[in-house]
Amino acid sequence: MMSPPVTTIAAAAAALFLVAGPALAQTKPQSRETVGAPASPAGPAPTQAADDTREQLERLLEQYPPSLPRVLRLDPTLLTDATYLQPYPALAAFLAQHPEIAHNPSFFFSRYQNDNFYRSDPQQRAAELWRSTIEGFTITAVMVAVAGALAWLIKTLIDHRRWTRLSRVQTEVHNKLLDRFTSNEDLLAYIQTPAGRRFLESAPIPTESPRSIGAPLGRILWSIQAGAVLTVAGLGLQVVSARSIDEVAQPVSAVGIVVLAIGLGFGVSALLAYVLSRRLGLVGPSTDTAPETRG
Repeated sequence: MMSPPVTTIAAAAAALFLVAGPALAQTKPQSRETVGAPASPAGPAPTQAADDTREQLERLLEQYPPSLPRVLRLDPTLLTDATYLQPYPALAAFLAQHPEIAHNPSFFFSRYQNDNFYRSDPQQRAAELWRSTIEGFTITAVMVAVAGALAWLIKTLIDHRRWTRLSRVQTEVHNKLLDRFTSNEDLLAYIQTPAGRRFLESAPIPTESPRSIGAPLGRILWSIQAGAVLTVAGLGLQVVSARSIDEVAQPVSAVGIVVLAIGLGFGVSALLAYVLSRRLGLVGPSTDTAPETRG
């Protein structure tokens, strides 16, 4: 009486085992993948790969003009423009291998987001240094010219006030002196005397007598001194330029050449002045006793 239920239970257990076996076999690998997923380093790998790609891109862009990455950042559509990238075959090939660059240009060109970032070449740096030097000389020359004009104006005003004061004093003295003469005969007699003639012909400010032409020895010596000083200064600038970096050496050398040329010009002018003075007889035994007058 008990065999039928036992047989039925055994058959049901066998069927259940046959149905649940494949399901358990499929469930176990999934559980292993789920358990092992947090331990795998798949999370930071894309970020590291993107950083490496960006470094490779920056090293590649260093071979091209510094304005290229800035243009590509401002207009990312050029990253997929084959016509624009035709002059840059290496860059075009790299962009074709890494299409993610065109999808996220703000990340891969983040180094070039600052407008002040500009890798200028030595010629551009030299040009900027030249420009700064010329601007400095221009500002200095303008300041010196303005200071000279102010000094000349102040001197003119002082001389004018001095001349006005002396003229007023002399006029008052003449008027008082003329009041002391009772007749015209006395005035004429006083004018004919040497003292009266000098008094009436005197000016408020002494006038300079005509300069005589003499040997310009003073100017010749001054030219020789100035030429020697400027020549040594030019040579010194050449030595400084030889020991400076290329960006600084070019403008310093140019200024040294100009200063050296001016110094040699002073020396040549002094030599020519001496030769002409000898030809004109201004320098020689006959002019030794003549007083030197700087013209």
